[in-house]
Amino acid sequence: MFSKILIANRGEIACRVIKTARKMGISTVAVYSDADRDAVHVEMADEAVHIGPAAAAQSYLLMDKIIAACKQTGAEAVHPGYGFLSERAAFPRALAAEGIVFIGPNPDAIDAMGDKIQSKIFADRAGVSTVPGNLGLIENSKEAVRVADEIGYPVMIKASAGGGGKGMRIAWDAVEAAEGFTRARSEAVNSFGDDRIFIEKFIVNPRHIEIQLLGDKHGNVIYLGERECSIQRRNQKVIEEAPSPLLDEATRKAMGEQAVALAKAVGYDSAGTVEFVAGQDKSFFFLEMNTRLQVEHPVTELITGIDLVEQMIRVAAGEPLTITQDDVKLKGWAVESRVYAEDPYRNFLPSTGRLVKYRPPEEGVKGRITVRNDTGVTEGSEISMFYDPMIAKLVTHAPTRIEAIDAQAEALDRFLIDGIQPNIPFLTALMQHPRWRAGNLSTGFIKEEFPDGFTGRAPDAEAKEVLAVAALAMEMVRKERLDHHSGRLKPHSGHWRHEWVVRLDREYVNVTVPQGYAAVPLEIDTEINGRHMTVASDWRLGEPLWTGRIDGREVAVQVRSLSGGGVFLSWRGVNIKAHAMLPEVAALDALMPVKVPPDLSKYLLCPMPGLVVSIAVHQGQEVKAGDILAVVEAMKMENVLRAERDGKVATVHAKSGDSLAVDAVILEFA
Repeated sequence: MFSKILIANRGEIACRVIKTARKMGISTVAVYSDADRDAVHVEMADEAVHIGPAAAAQSYLLMDKIIAACKQTGAEAVHPGYGFLSERAAFPRALAAEGIVFIGPNPDAIDAMGDKIQSKIFADRAGVSTVPGNLGLIENSKEAVRVADEIGYPVMIKASAGGGGKGMRIAWDAVEAAEGFTRARSEAVNSFGDDRIFIEKFIVNPRHIEIQLLGDKHGNVIYLGERECSIQRRNQKVIEEAPSPLLDEATRKAMGEQAVALAKAVGYDSAGTVEFVAGQDKSFFFLEMNTRLQVEHPVTELITGIDLVEQMIRVAAGEPLTITQDDVKLKGWAVESRVYAEDPYRNFLPSTGRLVKYRPPEEGVKGRITVRNDTGVTEGSEISMFYDPMIAKLVTHAPTRIEAIDAQAEALDRFLIDGIQPNIPFLTALMQHPRWRAGNLSTGFIKEEFPDGFTGRAPDAEAKEVLAVAALAMEMVRKERLDHHSGRLKPHSGHWRHEWVVRLDREYVNVTVPQGYAAVPLEIDTEINGRHMTVASDWRLGEPLWTGRIDGREVAVQVRSLSGGGVFLSWRGVNIKAHAMLPEVAALDALMPVKVPPDLSKYLLCPMPGLVVSIAVHQGQEVKAGDILAVVEAMKMENVLRAERDGKVATVHAKSGDSLAVDAVILEFA
């Protein structure tokens, strides 16, 4: 076994590998760029080596700097994590030339399976069912249109070296095929340094299901069940679960055995994943093979009890697998949410900045529920525009799917992040979505269910009750604190008020407290909309999370104070401004005018912090609705900004190469 390994990565996956290495008694070496000098993975590792500037192309993607760090520290092996150098066959070959072990598959397997075009050809020869398409390389947008026309729309335009949703576009007609080719190739060059593009038929209403494999250097390969990864946005996974609600035992076995046969055909000898596109009728087609550890590996670990990182390290050290196919048993259900630095209210555009507050839910086993949070940040960490926007992976495990979903919702309610806008409101709302809870999934789920973007979950009767009661409970604690604040005169001598009104945005909810109360810890009986409820909480003034029991049920509501009184509350995807007050105050409050936001329709604003790739119009130009106005790159993704309606450009305020803040003016219209 190795005594020291280097992790050629950053963020949560670097921290994840360090945890297992530490458990195995192996020393670790971290590498870091200028942007990651104070990162968590640097603090966790036993040693750390600086490898260059913030841009990945000048640091994490440079093999010679990784190898130099190994020599400097005496690291015997390298774990690549995912992304960066993890699927470049040249990397393990370069390591081997220096006598350093690569903790991953052999380079020949990476060559065979890591390239999307060659892997499809190989899979077809091996008898694995594949998606119809053109596996020849596409040279330009004109050829892309011709090929797409021949295959028949819709088509998927993909970068051969792509991954993580980058370099992928769905085209429904010739115009989208030409534009999709241009965008996919540009993203491929920027992210992977490889501009090869191919086109294949897009399966309508598909599901994304993948098989986790584990092989060793002695010819043994097993599969560890499947993961469903159909909840995606722009081909980037958002929610994963294991097992899949679609598969039965027969289909699971067929997919697993095909994946194993393919892996054995290329001599695969590490953890890897074979991805399939599946029809709602349980038909499935080979999509690609990821010759590395997957982002979503924790859900498999929780349902199998197998530490995949540990197995990768043992296999790389030459040990045979001690697990047989018969040993693999799937227990319970696991759900994973990817917590991204993305603003769901701005069409999931990147949100960069400092984590002013970062308090994840408590990890561990509690009764039937397990909560796990894989992360690489802490309070005060900087979310940079240079890297992937993922902050953490929150995973819950329970005996059943619905229990795991409910546990995920509860954990998300307790996940506090301030300073940037995370996608937590969307994730929490999704856990309440009836189609998601029913397991009726497809890769078009988000686009189909949120066609106009995410605007928050509308409060139902349950949410109104919970939030009204929480707001009143907090107001009672606040008043009790004021009454007993040092330096004040004696507490008021007036009688206890039984009638209250809670304003939820512009709706007024009547709440009655029939009897007296104890403030800290709070214990009250209430009546709301004619329903009696008991409330108990030990919440104290200033805490950002109100926790309590409503009719014996554990509830966690995120709290942010508002200037001018009241609080901003978040619960199960519902975000609302609340203010508890006396009835006579509420009557006056209802007469207050509503502040109308300013009209910004004359401006094109930058929707996220990013780099201007191009400006497609000039001063005085007439534009039509749908015309491209500008392209802004953020976190390695290119975002096309289009005209919402016909108009004329009055002023161009930005140019290619400009770094813009969120809401910076790009164009002004006449």
